[in-house]
Amino acid sequence: MPHTRFNPQEALICAMVLIAVSDDRMSDGELGTMSRLVQELPVFSDFTASEIDRVTEIVLGLLGRTDGLDRAFTLIRDVLPSRLRETAYLLACEVAAADGDPSQEALQFLQDFRIAMDLDRLVAGAIERATKARYQVI
Repeated sequence: MPHTRFNPQEALICAMVLIAVSDDRMSDGELGTMSRLVQELPVFSDFTASEIDRVTEIVLGLLGRTDGLDRAFTLIRDVLPSRLRETAYLLACEVAAADGDPSQEALQFLQDFRIAMDLDRLVAGAIERATKARYQVI
C-alpha cells in the first residue's frame, strides 16, 4: 500500500468506514452520518468531508488484503492515544446506528474493534448505551 500510516483524523475516518462496510455495503445513511460527524465534531475541525472518499479508498484497498482488517486495526491503534480510541469507538457506534438497529455483522465488528482498541467493557458499554439513547424513535 502506498499509504501505510494514518494521521489521527484519518484513523477516526477509518473506524467509521470499517463499521459501514462490515455488512458488505455502505448505505446513504451511513455516508450521511460520517459527513455530518466530520462537519460537526471538534476533532475534525481542519478536516473536510470530501477527504472521506480518499480515506475510504485506502480502507477498501486494505480490506482487499488477507490481513486487511487486522492491518486497519493496527493502523488505528498505532496513531490514536487511548482517549481518541474511545472517540473512534463512539464514531463507529454512531455510524452503526445510522440505519436503525445494527446488523449482526456490525455488532461483531464493534466487539472486535473494542478488543483491538483495548477499551474497557464498561466504557464501551456506556458509549453503546449513549448512542442507542441518541437514536431512539417515538
